[in-house]
Amino acid sequence: MTHSSSVLLSTAYLPPVEYFYYLLKAGKVVVEQFETYPRQTYRNRCVILTANGKLSLTVPVKKVNGNHTMVRDVAILNDEKWQQKHWRAFSAAYSASPYFLYYADELDRFFTKKYVTLLNFNTELTLALCRICGFEPVLSLTDSFRKNDSGSTDLRTAISPKSPPTLSNFPAYTQVFSDRHGFHPNLSIVDLLFNLGPEARTYLEELKL
Repeated sequence: MTHSSSVLLSTAYLPPVEYFYYLLKAGKVVVEQFETYPRQTYRNRCVILTANGKLSLTVPVKKVNGNHTMVRDVAILNDEKWQQKHWRAFSAAYSASPYFLYYADELDRFFTKKYVTLLNFNTELTLALCRICGFEPVLSLTDSFRKNDSGSTDLRTAISPKSPPTLSNFPAYTQVFSDRHGFHPNLSIVDLLFNLGPEARTYLEELKL
């Protein structure tokens, strides 16, 4: 991927490592906000590694216009105390990692402040994570639904929990529970960050299509 290229991504909650590869490598990133909101995707879920193995964490959402709800209108159901549950899960999974305490304060605010829409929450959190990793992508939102975007690499459906990764190889690094579960590639970006810290960007740089 050249730095002049453009990628079209879905919004995503603490997305997997491959998503951040594209945020780092693409010259321009466009996030789709006019698509009809689909279920069971990274748009509102992330995957971390715990003492018991992989765990999916899901942001509870409300499709305000039923099945015709666009991504930009999807609301977060904050009455379910999901933020406390997710933060407790991160603490349990990563408190023993080298960099959890180092980054906890920067991320904690996203799990105490109440956000109204999923898109706004995801966008602010993703940009904060990019800054923590040491880069700032040129990121914008679509101004209409793009059915076929010939000018960009369309990864809206390719990066999915139901599909193999779009990248060919993920070098192993030490995870908190590697001794118990072996290495699990392409987990949420927080797994990479809490385990590798400042080396997270170098890891992303060395990934290949």
